[in-house]
Amino acid sequence: MRIAVVGAGGVGGGFGAALAKAGADVIFIARGAHLAAMKRDGLKVQGGLGETHLVPTQATDNPAEIGKVDIVLFCVKLWDVESAGQHIKPLIGPDTAVIPLQNGIDAAERLIPILGPNAVMGGVAQISASIVGPGLIQQVGTFMRMIFGELDGKRSKRAEDFLALCLQAGFDATLSEQILTELWMKFILLASNASVMALARQPIGRLRDDPDLRPIFLAAWQETIDVGRASGVALPADALDKILDFTSHVPPAMKASMALDLDRGNRLELPWLGGKVVELGLKLGVPTPTHRMMYAMLKPYIMGTPT
Repeated sequence: MRIAVVGAGGVGGGFGAALAKAGADVIFIARGAHLAAMKRDGLKVQGGLGETHLVPTQATDNPAEIGKVDIVLFCVKLWDVESAGQHIKPLIGPDTAVIPLQNGIDAAERLIPILGPNAVMGGVAQISASIVGPGLIQQVGTFMRMIFGELDGKRSKRAEDFLALCLQAGFDATLSEQILTELWMKFILLASNASVMALARQPIGRLRDDPDLRPIFLAAWQETIDVGRASGVALPADALDKILDFTSHVPPAMKASMALDLDRGNRLELPWLGGKVVELGLKLGVPTPTHRMMYAMLKPYIMGTPT
């Protein structure tokens, strides 16, 4: 199976390395110093499920060099969705599946006008990993899960084939017949937790049991659940309990990627996370006071640390 990984950061690099180790033909699309290091020294993933060092690593900045592939793991930042979607058109054949593994809830609907409805699936990545140096990815904890599925809920051959490969690669994988619900369950968690962790500038272990912060988490999660239900998404009746349980079990050192970006002075995905909750709340008439406050406080940092 030929797999192109677009964006070889913590998510793309982590899953791509595992799939390559399992025997898939994986090509990474990256740029800059990270690309140069991968081509020179290979890609190294450390921590988590153990060290993986791909030598040599197939990597390029030009999708036209790769040709058609079976699967595209689409892992760019949310502000790059449209430009990266145009960039990867040479990878797309009649049965190619593009699986967006970004944060947020709208990557698939933004890609469909560019790549066509047949090419785009839905996907959810659950992994705590980030680039700590060129060609080097650090994973926190051992949790590594991918959920994916056709947007119409059908079980396709391409999805079944990819599921078998994921399980062979040794990480937790699920082929979902309700991928929109899965996307929203992650969004409830991440849109809220990312903003709280960014504002507190602390990992989850120092925040989740704090009696002053717990009500903020609960309010933010509930606001996002209310917005999801008002949007017509079929969320489970115990959605809040599931989010509570998941948060209580993630590694204490885990820090949301948006919080890491804030620490590093980088651009934030805030408009597509907490900002999306606020936007949908206003559109649907659902109050989101916690998210509105967090969005307002983080807004000056959206384009990176102000100078």
